Amino acid sequence: MWDKNDWLYEGQHGCRPGYSCESQVITVCQDIADSLDNGDKIDAIIIDFSKAFDLVPHGRLLTKIANSGVDSRLMVWIREFLLGRTQRVRVGGQLSADVRVMSSVPQGSILGPLLFLAYVSDIWRNMESTIILFADNCVIYKKKCK
Repeated sequence: MWDKNDWLYEGQHGCRPGYSCESQVITVCQDIADSLDNGDKIDAIIIDFSKAFDLVPHGRLLTKIANSGVDSRLMVWIREFLLGRTQRVRVGGQLSADVRVMSSVPQGSILGPLLFLAYVSDIWRNMESTIILFADNCVIYKKKCK
């Protein structure tokens, strides 16, 4: 749905039909090769967001999704999917008390990666460089001024 409405960032190659880590690498390499062929130099940064799926704050994510124009019934379903989750830890034979989960998109679910993409969909805004992503990995690059 978001993909069809162009809500997801076009430079996001992760968890989307027709995109892959290979398409991300090919896009970046082709852009850099074209620039080098033109005699340009490139500044680049490669980032792997640590624990990215675990650190998505539910409140901000839900605000972004609501602002995307998602149908209110779907919004309620997503809110119910995220909120009210608990977790506990087993060490040896002992279980900890339940703790409320305040952030994260559930990994291992079909919806989790899409929710992460929704969270980072505006990462390109206010950026003068090119940014190409594969889920929680990104490459930011820009031609150097001559």
